Amino acid sequence: MKRFFPTRLLLAAAIALHACAPARAQTGTAAKTDEEFRVFDSAGKPSTLEEVVGAMGGADAVLVGEVHDDAVGHRVEAELLRLAYARFGAGAGGGRAPRAVAVSLEMFERDVQTVLDEYLAGLISERHFLLSSRPWGNYETDYRPLVEFARAHKLRVIAANAPARYVSRVARGGAESLRELPEASRAWLPPLPVAPASRELAANFRRVIGGGADNPAHGSDFLLDAQNLRDAAMAHALAEHLRRDGRALVIHFTGLFHTAGRLGVPEHLARFRPRARVLVVTISPRPALTDFDAAAVRNGSGDFVIITRAARAR
Repeated sequence: MKRFFPTRLLLAAAIALHACAPARAQTGTAAKTDEEFRVFDSAGKPSTLEEVVGAMGGADAVLVGEVHDDAVGHRVEAELLRLAYARFGAGAGGGRAPRAVAVSLEMFERDVQTVLDEYLAGLISERHFLLSSRPWGNYETDYRPLVEFARAHKLRVIAANAPARYVSRVARGGAESLRELPEASRAWLPPLPVAPASRELAANFRRVIGGGADNPAHGSDFLLDAQNLRDAAMAHALAEHLRRDGRALVIHFTGLFHTAGRLGVPEHLARFRPRARVLVVTISPRPALTDFDAAAVRNGSGDFVIITRAARAR
């Protein structure tokens, strides 16, 4: 039987599942604290990027949740990566043994990992890399700086997301539909069956897509399964990298819905890598920096919340 979804539900699902990549945009130089963004810790106390990076020293995985069209947020991300590498990567001072800093991206799907590796190793041109890796529409302005920094400093970049074709299959037929995939296809997915979304994430998801937490919209269970597959795939990719290198510092960039409240990716990562130390950083635009209520940080958004000036977002 065909399923028909209200237009509002489809639009919300597209946002939640990132079915459509953001448009191209302009990015400039590094964002400036107090002018374009402010940092708060989990208690709502003003903080700094340097303190965020300092906290990375006690983490194995840093999960950075973003709004995909936030220009300031992307510049903050590039600065966080630069600062993290300077502090923990090769050549780090202070008598510290360097850690292998790795970049993990929701924006690339797991079946393009070989293409990404070939580009980072200088084996193929950027043109062929982009032709074969299905980059998002805003890759050049917003995510290319992360990849090029990694390439220049010989860092690992993890293509973490589940392939969209399988996410779409789950959105139509539920998680059980993955069982029909051949073994070669399942290699790009987390171990099946995927643990279901938590009650808290399910309630939050239904609030986002419409209908309310207690009144799920028609067909939303399959959409939740699809969202859950993305979360599990990204968490499994992180766990696999940490399994190979227990001293690595992996910085994962993803949509904030995948990490806010320590739901989604953090929940699955705790299953795949129970001892992993996780730091959650949420980057969120607001109409004006002065409109932000520091008490809102305490709602479980993350260990740090970085508020950006929405007027500068695209």
